[in-house]
Amino acid sequence: MSFIGRERELAVLEEALAHPGSSLIPIYGRRRVGKSEMIRHFLGDRPALCVVGKRAPAPLQMREFLGEAARLTGEPLLADLPATDWKRALLSAWQRWRGPGKLVLALDEFQWMAEASPELPSVIQELWDLHFKRAGNVLLLLCGSYVGFMEREVLGRKSPLFGRRTAQIHLKPFPFREAAAFHRDWSLADVARVRFICGGVPLYLRFFDPGRSIESSLCRVVLDEYGPLFREPEFLLREELRDVENYFAVLLAIAGGETRAAGIAAASGVPERSLHYYLQQLSELGYVQRRHPLADGRPALRQVRYVLEDPLLRFWFRFVFPNLSFLQFAGPARTLAERIRPGLDAYWGACFEGLCREALPLIYFAEGVAVPFEVGEYWGDGIQIDVVGRREDNWTDLGECCWGRVGSVRALRDELEARVSSYPNRRGATIGRRFFLRTKPAGPLPVDRNTSWFDLEGLYGGEEGLHGGERAVPARHARAGGGRRGSRAES
Repeated sequence: MSFIGRERELAVLEEALAHPGSSLIPIYGRRRVGKSEMIRHFLGDRPALCVVGKRAPAPLQMREFLGEAARLTGEPLLADLPATDWKRALLSAWQRWRGPGKLVLALDEFQWMAEASPELPSVIQELWDLHFKRAGNVLLLLCGSYVGFMEREVLGRKSPLFGRRTAQIHLKPFPFREAAAFHRDWSLADVARVRFICGGVPLYLRFFDPGRSIESSLCRVVLDEYGPLFREPEFLLREELRDVENYFAVLLAIAGGETRAAGIAAASGVPERSLHYYLQQLSELGYVQRRHPLADGRPALRQVRYVLEDPLLRFWFRFVFPNLSFLQFAGPARTLAERIRPGLDAYWGACFEGLCREALPLIYFAEGVAVPFEVGEYWGDGIQIDVVGRREDNWTDLGECCWGRVGSVRALRDELEARVSSYPNRRGATIGRRFFLRTKPAGPLPVDRNTSWFDLEGLYGGEEGLHGGERAVPARHARAGGGRRGSRAES
């Protein structure tokens, strides 16, 4: 499959390269989201000095940098410089660059380079201020996978590099509509299901073969001990964190349904006084999210919930990790049939709620809503509302999501109305009712100014309204390269 999307991000890089001055652009985002592949696609056959940081002593990393600089500039003596000083290494490579054009300097996995050489951000700051910026012939890309590090040590106010970036790219997983380009011949129900497993991470999406069924790919890719994603969550955690046993326990507790700090601490065995540290680290990596119910007024601390935000980790800790022993002797097919499939419909339903929340801003855009808004969910006083859209035009949408078959439209409406009456609408906003369904129910649907219905095709940008959620991806939203965001492989 050819490179998909990332058109806005690539345009930023092209503009920086064409600009007459030097540019410093941090590029950051979680692992596997396609940062390195985007940089490679941008560079193509252009000459560039690209080095990938690693957990290795600083002299080894400098030696690799000098070797690459020698090859790029055609100055073999560069490789023989002492590998003891990043300032000398970077300055020497720049001084020996003769063009044509700018020196493109890409430092990938920058967090590992800075871990081995804590002085590196200050060194880059000095060289930028005294040489690179003034010369106008450098495009410096600092690429990192640890979002917390990049925001703190590169973009943050206390960073030596603060205020020097000319642009920044926070590369995120594909939005759900653009992720559909990976499986444009599948039904929308299957497109949604693979998103509930992989999220919008391009590498993971590519592992799910469009020529296989979802369950066949799931067995081959995730459940088989030789599959590419069988150990992926464990690899991610061990790569980024220490003391992984406690992180595993915390994630297993959240995946099992514990959402409050006290419950997570009790289920994981991690003392509540220590739990904040683990949740903070997982949050910085983008794996866990702290949520509060969306309503008027400030939420109470006791209402805060922690959720597993990363789809693959959520699926893996819900279905794979608890069944590793069974998988070893029973195999993927039997494990899927006996241990996983019975819980899948409920799991898809919970994931569908998140997709609907992601879709609501797109619906607002299509409807011409021009005021600021927040999207979330609400819980409290014994009720749960799947989707809440709180707009500043004194309008609040409350939504009900239904992944399963709708038995009675009236019962569905009555269920939402009961929740509407319990929602704390202190500002007296007009309440809209939104119904999000996987498939079209039988019979007519009541529609008025305050009520609207959406099926999967409507959510994925097909014809407005209900037109059957099992149809394939609308062609205009599934063209390879047609989305705003994309990638070909992992970072």
